[in-house]
Amino acid sequence: MVKGEPQAVAVCHCTHCQKQSGSTFSVNLFFREQDYEQHGETMAYPDTGDSGQLSYRHFCGNCGSPIITKVSMMPGVVLVKAGTLENMEGLHPIIEIYTDRAVTWLPPVAGAERFARSP
Repeated sequence: MVKGEPQAVAVCHCTHCQKQSGSTFSVNLFFREQDYEQHGETMAYPDTGDSGQLSYRHFCGNCGSPIITKVSMMPGVVLVKAGTLENMEGLHPIIEIYTDRAVTWLPPVAGAERFARSP
């Protein structure tokens, strides 16, 4: 469960998010960790990103759905996967990262700032 509005909504096109989502990108909502409350247990997969720093990709041990990511370079922040929300209306990504890895047939998100890598 999340409290309030996300600090940011980002589309990530990195190959790690592509593999984790089983799709061409992942939509992540940035929340302060104190505004995230988890019910039930998750399993975590430690993943080393391009920075060399660890990210912990939490997923449901029963169904395998991705739930959150905790990035060691971003203490106090939790990235909630948009697909876990009951209602995604009103969410609009403000940033796209790792666009150098985005599929060419996918148009940019209107109004979102784009970065070839993570800013």
